[in-house]
Amino acid sequence: MPRVLRIINRFNLGGPTHNAAYLTRFLPGEFETLLVGGQQEASEEGSGHILDALGVKPLILPEMQREVAPWRDRTAYRRIKRLIKEFKPDIVHTHAAKAGAVGRLAASELGVKAIVHTFHGHVFHSYFGHLRTTVYKNVERFLARRSSRIVAISDKQKDELVAEHRICPEDKVTVIPLGFDLARFQEDQAAKRALFRRVYGLDEDEIAIGIVGRLVPVKNHDLFLRGLKHLHERTGRKVRAFIVGDGEERDRLQQYSAELGMSLAQGPYFNGHGFGHGVNGKPLVERADVTFTSWIKEIDIVHAGLDAVALTSFNEGTPVSLIEAQAANRPVVSTNVGGIENVVVEGSTALLSPTDDARAFGENLLRVVEDDALRARMACAGWDHVRQRYHYTRLVQDTAALYRQLLDRG
Repeated sequence: MPRVLRIINRFNLGGPTHNAAYLTRFLPGEFETLLVGGQQEASEEGSGHILDALGVKPLILPEMQREVAPWRDRTAYRRIKRLIKEFKPDIVHTHAAKAGAVGRLAASELGVKAIVHTFHGHVFHSYFGHLRTTVYKNVERFLARRSSRIVAISDKQKDELVAEHRICPEDKVTVIPLGFDLARFQEDQAAKRALFRRVYGLDEDEIAIGIVGRLVPVKNHDLFLRGLKHLHERTGRKVRAFIVGDGEERDRLQQYSAELGMSLAQGPYFNGHGFGHGVNGKPLVERADVTFTSWIKEIDIVHAGLDAVALTSFNEGTPVSLIEAQAANRPVVSTNVGGIENVVVEGSTALLSPTDDARAFGENLLRVVEDDALRARMACAGWDHVRQRYHYTRLVQDTAALYRQLLDRG
């Protein structure tokens, strides 16, 4: 029975955790998998509930953390080498940058038969300055030469890796999009919508726009707030915005919201035990232009309660929030970066604008808010677009086929 050692940066909310968890749980019985990874950062919401729901019990390596730290990284490298010697994998499959570096180096040194790495995103623009970015590109080129196969999660990402950044040759890259269990976004939508809107005191004629993700610079929430200001200055409709997530930028973003003249509220903390129902029928949160909710695990309830979902990133691989939004029949307003053009259908499920263009983004928000028929048409197209393309069964089948191919070649 072929053995797979799967290594992931850390177990935080997001596409990489879902990907690694579904592959660990649902790969065909011909494979045996050990999943290992680091811990989420203090400012991130953990993903233990995802793993628990699937019955996946990973091995946690506290030494493997996101930031570059030579002594700690060397310890993680030694731990992984020891794991490889003990587990004796036929395939080492790494997910994201840090796991990809220490995992591929260890697997290469120990002569593992097949070494696979999945790029869930990349840091080749919008993260660091030119010098540091050049260093990271050279490191990835070095690691790619020691990899049996590179997995890109979209056609756009493959093009970036091969043609734009020249990380590896085209024949070394296989495109395998992410996969999820999206059925919950179709279930009990009316009840979930009523619950979300009761908690936040949303009237039926109010249009709720949300953005979901880490509050970090690359997500460019400033653009979301500037777009909202553009919208508020031009619409007579009642609009409220919800920033779902947390991170290092939260305090600054709240201050920036106030500077733009928008009223603020902070949502209740949700700990995975469900939404509250208010007190005596009253909402739990005061009404405001912008509500910072922090992390909410019941994201299917969030999407049901919203009327549109936004994304404003400088750089993205395959954004989970937009896949989930379409699964919930919610129109998308986004910047056109990274793999987004492969995730949505421009003009059908989403309106896209250039990076950091507040006017263009704000005008797209205005179109979605003002045109009820457009909003309804875009909503109807979402589920049909994502239900097969991004289901976890397709992810598992594609990955198993790749593994068999690599093992047969040896």
